[in-house]
Amino acid sequence: MIVGFSIALIVFSLLLMLLVLMHKGKGGGLSDMFGGGMQSSVGGSSVAERNLDRITVVVGLLWFASIVVLGLLMKLDN
Repeated sequence: MIVGFSIALIVFSLLLMLLVLMHKGKGGGLSDMFGGGMQSSVGGSSVAERNLDRITVVVGLLWFASIVVLGLLMKLDN
């Protein structure tokens, strides 16, 4: 069971990194150094951006839950 949650944690970590990198830069950070601040966001956020935000939050919560469950399993295993 610990191996399964460890694999899930690795998958959620990689997926979370990918989702965070897919977000559009809002400016004021490192994204400005690479040209992300050049674009103007006049229309607000699109449906795709809102869905990306929701998916990122869900994957982040699953990542957190898998860390908690893995920690509890490891504590009870000893």
